[in-house]
Amino acid sequence: MTAPFVFDQQARSRKTLLIVVSIWVALVAAWIWLDAALWIVAFLAAFTLPAVSDLIRNPLSGLTLNNQTLSWFSGRRNGTLELSEIDHIRLDTRLDFSVRVTAVLTTGRKIRLPFESTPPHQAFQNALEARGVKTQRHHFQLLQ
Repeated sequence: MTAPFVFDQQARSRKTLLIVVSIWVALVAAWIWLDAALWIVAFLAAFTLPAVSDLIRNPLSGLTLNNQTLSWFSGRRNGTLELSEIDHIRLDTRLDFSVRVTAVLTTGRKIRLPFESTPPHQAFQNALEARGVKTQRHHFQLLQ
């Protein structure tokens, strides 16, 4: 009997806060010292709003893998799959070096797990293989 593999994380992090504050400081500096147009500064600041929303709401996300099921949650989304339904798990390394996880079912249906609920890929792959779930690695494909 293998112990459950559990991964969870919060959206609120020191790294996100530092990045948002750094961007805002740079935008205010551009507005004051470079005399940047306010509408340009506001437009660029709008791109930080999703990160600010995550800092305020702090949604939780995670994944649990035990000997019978794979379940995940992210914000309002969640799902559970029986391991017997899964043909294999596909781990795709993208051009930005992030890894996307797709569960390919025995019926041929593909279910993409939310990125924010996926654990570090090597530990996840080891946990899957310990439970007899086949995995496939694909690196840097533009089309899937």
